[in-house]
Amino acid sequence: MSPVLINLLYESTLETLYMVAMSTVFGTLAGLPLGVFLATSRRGEILSAPAVNGVLGLIVNATRSVPFIILVVAIIPFTRALVGTSIGTTAAIVPLTIAAVPFIARLVETAIREIDSGLIEAARAMGATPLQIIRKVLIPEALPGITLGLTLAVVSLIGYSAMVGAVGGKGLGDLGIRYGYQRFMPEVMLIVVIILIVLVQLVQTVGEFIAARLDKRAAKNRGR
Repeated sequence: MSPVLINLLYESTLETLYMVAMSTVFGTLAGLPLGVFLATSRRGEILSAPAVNGVLGLIVNATRSVPFIILVVAIIPFTRALVGTSIGTTAAIVPLTIAAVPFIARLVETAIREIDSGLIEAARAMGATPLQIIRKVLIPEALPGITLGLTLAVVSLIGYSAMVGAVGGKGLGDLGIRYGYQRFMPEVMLIVVIILIVLVQLVQTVGEFIAARLDKRAAKNRGR
């Protein structure tokens, strides 16, 4: 393989990592509080707001039901208005983030709903406010599940980042399409697939390791 292609693979890998990292950060910043609110705002919950919960739930479900490649194309005007272009890695972060937010929100919601309701009732009995319950009970107890959820979100974003290559998003997906498919270079396509598999495996391994450590720590804290 020529030095030019090796350099392209290196640059494309960095572009993919940049897109995934930034969309994960932005998606978590928006999806985490949204997921917490969805988990705690049903009727009778500590932040009871069933009407708002219903509206947000519909929006989250609607966004998640749109195929990602269609979402990318549909929000091109919004992406262009936000970052000044609809092509490139920075532009690709916009649809990646929009896809990540509802996905992360539902994963966070699920992790929080799996917490024993007895812990919440005990905190309420001790006079804890809703925000104190969220900060000191729900999030710490749900942290292992949230970590696994974020791991799954990152894995999905790696796959999505390859899709945006089809619409000028750069990264490994763009390299695979331009060289592996359009220029009939199957070896490039194979290397791109291998790199993506390695990235997914690394993310999954690290995420599971962190979640296991957090779970052991939470179990020790409960045992005290």
